[in-house]
Amino acid sequence: MRLVGILGLVAALSISSTAAAMPDRLSKPDYVAPQETIPAPRDIAYPGTMSLEVDARDHDQGIFRVTQTIPVAKAGRLTLLYPEWLPGNHAPRGEIEKITGLKFTANGQELAWVRDDVDVYAFHLTVPEGVSQITVKFEFVSATTAGQGRIVMAPSMLNLRWHQVSLYPAGYFVRQIPVQATAIYPEGWQAASALRQKSQAGGKIVYEKTDYDTLVDSPVFAGQYFETVQLTSRAHLNIVSDDAKYLRPEKGHIAPHIKLVKEAEALFGSHPYDRYDFLLALTDEMGGIGLEHHRSSENGVNREYFTGWDDGPGRRNLLPHELTHAWNGKYRRPQGMWTPDFRQPMRDNLLWVYEGQTQFWGYVLGARSGLYSKQDTLDALAAIAADMDQRVGREWRPLIDTAHDPIIAARRPKPWTSWQRAEDYYNEGLLIWLEADQIIRRESNGRKSLEDFARAFFRGDNGDWGVVTYEKEDVIEALGKVQPYDWDGFIEERVYRTGTEAPKAGLVLGGYQLVYVDRPSAYILANDERRKQLDLSHSIGLIMGSKGMIKSVVWDSPAFKAGLKSGLTISAVNGKAYSDEALKQAIEENRGAEGPIDIFAKNGEAYHNFMVDHSGGLRYPALEKITGEGVAQEAGIDRLLQSKTT
Repeated sequence: MRLVGILGLVAALSISSTAAAMPDRLSKPDYVAPQETIPAPRDIAYPGTMSLEVDARDHDQGIFRVTQTIPVAKAGRLTLLYPEWLPGNHAPRGEIEKITGLKFTANGQELAWVRDDVDVYAFHLTVPEGVSQITVKFEFVSATTAGQGRIVMAPSMLNLRWHQVSLYPAGYFVRQIPVQATAIYPEGWQAASALRQKSQAGGKIVYEKTDYDTLVDSPVFAGQYFETVQLTSRAHLNIVSDDAKYLRPEKGHIAPHIKLVKEAEALFGSHPYDRYDFLLALTDEMGGIGLEHHRSSENGVNREYFTGWDDGPGRRNLLPHELTHAWNGKYRRPQGMWTPDFRQPMRDNLLWVYEGQTQFWGYVLGARSGLYSKQDTLDALAAIAADMDQRVGREWRPLIDTAHDPIIAARRPKPWTSWQRAEDYYNEGLLIWLEADQIIRRESNGRKSLEDFARAFFRGDNGDWGVVTYEKEDVIEALGKVQPYDWDGFIEERVYRTGTEAPKAGLVLGGYQLVYVDRPSAYILANDERRKQLDLSHSIGLIMGSKGMIKSVVWDSPAFKAGLKSGLTISAVNGKAYSDEALKQAIEENRGAEGPIDIFAKNGEAYHNFMVDHSGGLRYPALEKITGEGVAQEAGIDRLLQSKTT
């Protein structure tokens, strides 16, 4: 038996040795890199003007029908591109999967085409001799349910986004490609865009010739229920609504929008547009949106934006944010985020400036204009600071890395957002810029603030809606010119390094401290209502969705430690049938108690008891004014939020 065992061991070793040697006898291919088949963009004039006609009348089925004519200078290979990397999206979000029925013709003859086998946004075709232009026809079949993407066509309104319904020739900067656009809207509808109209006949509007870059930057809101309000000599508020009954802006509603424009132009000291058009959709039917452009912005809010004005601030911080982008993000843009066409990748490393400081000024301008009350703004800052404190993922992932999240995650739902982190450069960026503002005020003895930086850095010539790029070093240099300080170290610590808590020093320097109370602010209540949720994240670490479904769980919170996760459905709390009120009551009744809260939840087909150890009761963030001997009655944040215009 011993001999057999030895022989078996030898055989096993032999087999193992043979197996280890096997890879040397396997076929091994060489890698052949794909050839570059798409011309690089050049800053030269395109030979001719494209024409683009979009039939947008089929809003019942959500289909845009496109006819495009593209002039060509010579026979041979032609590459046409569909926009992929979209400004304002910070990522490759072109919905090329919705392009159907694609057909190319020239002189009445159909042309064969082939999609590039590396870049699927590129189409190659051969132009015959004697052809001066080609015609392209296709449909853009827009989403009809939210699961297919954002809905851009609804029963009473639509959002025409030119990048979705057009191609452009490779090999040119898009600013060098002229285009004449025409749109056909449903009869009786009105439309608004930063593009100026050349002519109109019924629902057919011919727009003035422009370049392809400007075209893509000038979307349209059109609708059956439509109203335009002139805010200033340069700014207009264009409103579309699901129903006429929501289209009832009063003078008291319009006044803060007028003041918003005046406050913004006073803050930055210029207006980088010849005219600015807010495109505002009051809708539950078309998909929500907040997207910046040079001379306009796309804003989707709830129907009751005006009719429910007294119910809370709602989405009224959206327009200040998007308007701020006219200066920060559009006129001044990070070098890595400016591209000559819509094929080149964007580098998002400076989103903590592009979006972070825009978020900061958006809330400031909201308060200065009256769109937000001062208390609403303080409540928002409290919620933001507390929420960022919960992003414990900063222990392993620095803020700078979240700037890549638009590309990494594309805003898809995450199982553990607090640990994975998300687009935190918005709100954590806000906190960083709040701290910078308060440091400047302290170091200059109140003589300067971040406003001085904004005016120096973002100000340009009036009416110049071009682009001036910048790098991180330019930001640091400009801060230093306003107020000498170790800004390089400041940014390194807060943006590029990991940490254990959110940068909340700006609150304290500004005269406030973050505290927790047992009642939610009006801001939190309005936010919960809009998102159809119950936020208990600062109590047991849960955010509840509808019908007892757990929407999210904070990493390392009491709920997390009890084993709960998003997607579970709670059936009972402490032996009583689940309701939002029952859960809140159980949390509050356990304040100071030694035992856990018993949550009975369904996970698939199984039910479990989850024992949540939390005795702190209901907790909601708030800001408390710092008082005491030697403390100024009017603090830095108070001065920051004060109106600057009459």
